[in-house]
Amino acid sequence: MTRLLIAGATGLVGGHVLSQALADPRVASVVAPTRKALAKHPKLTNPVSSMPFSADAEWWNVDGVVCTLGTTRADAGSAAAFRAVDLDLQLKVARQARKHGAQRFALTSSMGADPKSRFLYLRTKGELEAALSGLGWPSLTIVRPGAILGDRGTMRLGERLAAGALSLFGPILPKAYRGNPAAEIARTLLEAAVDGPPGQRIIKAGEIG
Repeated sequence: MTRLLIAGATGLVGGHVLSQALADPRVASVVAPTRKALAKHPKLTNPVSSMPFSADAEWWNVDGVVCTLGTTRADAGSAAAFRAVDLDLQLKVARQARKHGAQRFALTSSMGADPKSRFLYLRTKGELEAALSGLGWPSLTIVRPGAILGDRGTMRLGERLAAGALSLFGPILPKAYRGNPAAEIARTLLEAAVDGPPGQRIIKAGEIG
C-alpha cells in the first residue's frame, strides 16, 4: 500500500493523477498540498497554504511522488518567475520528499527537454531532469509528453491552434507527434510512483498510453 504525494494536483494532468490515485486500491493515502482547498476524501490529506510548506511537516513521509507542477513564462510574468516554479519549486519538493525517505519520483517534463537548449522552457526542463538525477532516487521516471490534450477550462491562443492542428493532422502523424491525453499521462505517472522499476528511465511521448 503506497503513500503518495502529488505536487500540482490542481492542474490538468495533476487533477487526473489525483482522481486516479484516490480510486486505486494500491494507494493507501494521498497528500496533495495546494493553495486552494480540494474536495474532501477519506484517503486525502490536503495541506492548504499560499506560503511555502513546512520542511518538517509529517505528511512529507511518503513512498512515492508525482510532480506535475508547471507554468509558462507568459503566465509567470518573467523568466525568473517561470524558473522559480519549473525548476526551484520542483527541486524543493523532490529534495524534501527524498530527505524524508520517498523511494519513487515521477515527473512530467517535456518532449525536447535539454539543459543546453536555447529555448528557456526546454532548457529549464532539461536542467530540472539533470538535477533530479543527482538526488539519488532509487526509482526516477521522467515522462516527456508532446502536446498535452484535455479540457483546461480556458485555453491560450497557442494551445487552441495546436489542438486544431492535431485534430486535423493527427491521424497521419507519427504517434510521438500526435499529442498525449492528460489522463494517459496521469496513468503513466501514477504507475511509476506506485510501482516504478529501480533506476532512472525516460518515457517519451510515443510510449505513453
